Amino acid sequence: MIVLIGVLAAALLSMAVYAVVRPDRDADATRKGTRFLLGTLDFLVHWFLWALSPAERLSLSVGLTPDFFNFAGLAFGFVSGIGLGLGELELGGWAIALGGVADILDGRIARARNLASPYGKFIDSTLDRFVEVFAFLGLVVYFRDRPWGAFAAAAALAGSLLVSYAQARGETVNVSGSGGLMQRAERLVLMCLACLFDPSLAAWRGWQEGTAIFWVLALMAVATFATAIHRTAWIAQRLRRG
Repeated sequence: MIVLIGVLAAALLSMAVYAVVRPDRDADATRKGTRFLLGTLDFLVHWFLWALSPAERLSLSVGLTPDFFNFAGLAFGFVSGIGLGLGELELGGWAIALGGVADILDGRIARARNLASPYGKFIDSTLDRFVEVFAFLGLVVYFRDRPWGAFAAAAALAGSLLVSYAQARGETVNVSGSGGLMQRAERLVLMCLACLFDPSLAAWRGWQEGTAIFWVLALMAVATFATAIHRTAWIAQRLRRG
């Protein structure tokens, strides 16, 4: 908990500095059209990429490759699944957070070095699915004695895969289907925060541990299915129009 408080304090201080300095919006994120919560919290996207820029510059200077971050993210995803399955919720949360950072850096390093390629796009998106599956399966194991909890984790996993599948199939027919509320960034942030804060909330409110995570998973399940349906309808409509 002390580590979490320290990280939150540093993040809030960094946000204040960012708001005062007001650097330009991140060019890479702007070019990609990166959005968070339908654009309502785009400030957080540009702040986080600004805060992450020293790590990005260090990675470039020491010669780290996109594949290094791809497989580091995979390793963190595996650790998150193991940690969550064993009931080590904070360990799982931190692993999810570090895996998300690795996922961001692999693409930025690739674009900074002009290494973006079909191979990179394939390996990045495929390993992302492995990472999500690891985390959700860990939660299925964690909730194995609570049927509705295991169901919520499985439903959130299914919805997340459907969101990604709809986008991937849309791209094969040259129709972008990347919109919707519950995209990967939103899922990652919700999972991370739920795992990190659940033990403290449970102790404070007298809840059974895992309660906050259960409700976050239920929300994710509903929102991911809605996002997948939205993407499917959007792509189908564009294809019907030719």
